[in-house]
Amino acid sequence: MKRRDFLRAAALTGLASTIKLSGGMDILAQKVPQKTGGSYDLVAVMGGDPVTMFRRAIAELGGMGAFVKKGQKVVVKPNIGWDKVPALAANTNPDLVAEIVKQCLKAGAKEVVVFDHTCDDWQKCYTNSGIQQAAKAAGAKIMPAHEEAYYREVSIPKGVKLKTAKVHQAILDSDVWINVPILKNHGGPKMTIAMKNHMGIVWDRGYFHRNDLQQCIADICSLDKRPALNVVDAYRVMKTNGPRGRTDADVVLAKAMFVSSDIVAVDTAATKFFNQIESMPLDSVTHLAKGQALKLGTMDIDKLNVKRISL
Repeated sequence: MKRRDFLRAAALTGLASTIKLSGGMDILAQKVPQKTGGSYDLVAVMGGDPVTMFRRAIAELGGMGAFVKKGQKVVVKPNIGWDKVPALAANTNPDLVAEIVKQCLKAGAKEVVVFDHTCDDWQKCYTNSGIQQAAKAAGAKIMPAHEEAYYREVSIPKGVKLKTAKVHQAILDSDVWINVPILKNHGGPKMTIAMKNHMGIVWDRGYFHRNDLQQCIADICSLDKRPALNVVDAYRVMKTNGPRGRTDADVVLAKAMFVSSDIVAVDTAATKFFNQIESMPLDSVTHLAKGQALKLGTMDIDKLNVKRISL
């Protein structure tokens, strides 16, 4: 390793330690005592690799069998939007995606489909992100999402600005889907996490940008077919120049993960964590409050049963 790269790696690792020592997990449940059993609303893990952190988190939530039943069709929806390698943190960690696929199949899933409506060339995104190879090796079926024919129009009854949307058929035909975003900065909605990851299941994302982006993000999350689980990959975090990123200087090795069925709560927790790395006040990510107003979940993490794990 070159001396320059060694020093950069040391600096990033040091930052991860600083977050931990300064109480990175304490932001999640300051007023609620830890339970000794399961039934947690949210699990936050810090200090491990993505596979180890997910295994710990899903075990605390009762195992994958609590979310996936035998014979079900499952979709695992990561962020694969960009033609970037894993180290640049533009896309979900491929090892995490593979582990989730394996656990779904072990729980008895009939099939597991992985897809995303990419921003860059879909074949390059699928390949260079490492997700296609990892997911296929784990037993998943890879589906493209680059043509309108893959989408069907559905109504969004609770939508304020978004009343209908063309949603990918894999989501509509699934029994269960698992939302697996990466935590990163975004110039438009400020943060792209679990709620924003829904833009990868729709065809016309331009409508969102033309008609109150933050409200449309909340609206699409009110879709009747909602994720059973949201797994926020915060192992590597893109702190600046998101969502595409430019260089490894935009990335922090944070070694964290947030898992919950409550999409508003998990994004709130992840945003609070991000704010320790790079300034991001909650009130600037307005789709969180809009999602809460639509009763999609809660921003009041202090009232939840949160399990915090430091590896």
